[in-house]
Amino acid sequence: MKARKILILLVFAAVAVAFHFLDLGKYLTLESLKANRARLDDLRVAHTFLFAALFVLVYIVQTGFSLPGAAILSLAAGAIFGVPQGTLFVVTGATIGAILAFLVSRTLLRDWVVRKFSGRMEGIDRGLRENGFSYLLFLRLVPAFPFFLVNLACGVTGLPLRTYALGTLFGIMPGSLVFVNAGASLAAIDSVRQVASPRVLGSFALLGLFALLPTIINAVKKRREGDTPPFDRIGKGKG
Repeated sequence: MKARKILILLVFAAVAVAFHFLDLGKYLTLESLKANRARLDDLRVAHTFLFAALFVLVYIVQTGFSLPGAAILSLAAGAIFGVPQGTLFVVTGATIGAILAFLVSRTLLRDWVVRKFSGRMEGIDRGLRENGFSYLLFLRLVPAFPFFLVNLACGVTGLPLRTYALGTLFGIMPGSLVFVNAGASLAAIDSVRQVASPRVLGSFALLGLFALLPTIINAVKKRREGDTPPFDRIGKGKG
């Protein structure tokens, strides 16, 4: 098991070093996307299935290895594939990549993640244990929580994989749709920040709070039950 951990860590390190050494980040910019859009579109037409599969694979790697460029890839999906297909590919790639990061964190990186982020994970762990699905939706919808940190944090909690996968799938849909839709009108975009405007981020925050309602209601019920005198609770139980 120790050798397996070392191997996975070496793979992650190799990917990170290759990404920065080869300066792959220069291709994940808005300027590069605009300059190469016509070429990418030609490749899509010439190799429809292969190009789509490669795009999803790139998104999986980007998410699974917590590399930069998710926003540009989402814009590219809209510009190249259109909104329906682009959203499907982005959500698929991001969800699978997030599951990969979750499994790596749970099986191989648990000790490191706990040591590295323990101070920031206490609240997340408590929320996931009490109401996993709705709390994960909240974490995915509210931009204040980094996507990669949620992946790692969830892996070291007791959150079931199925709950994590479904919460991630539904939680990333609104944001993915916004970026893919913006990418469909790529010429009108001058910066990534223009897509993630305060109004859009505020809407996500409201959705996140709505998703958190079950957790809030349960907390209120528990507090009320805790404030109820023991004899009153017994009387209610008998009635």
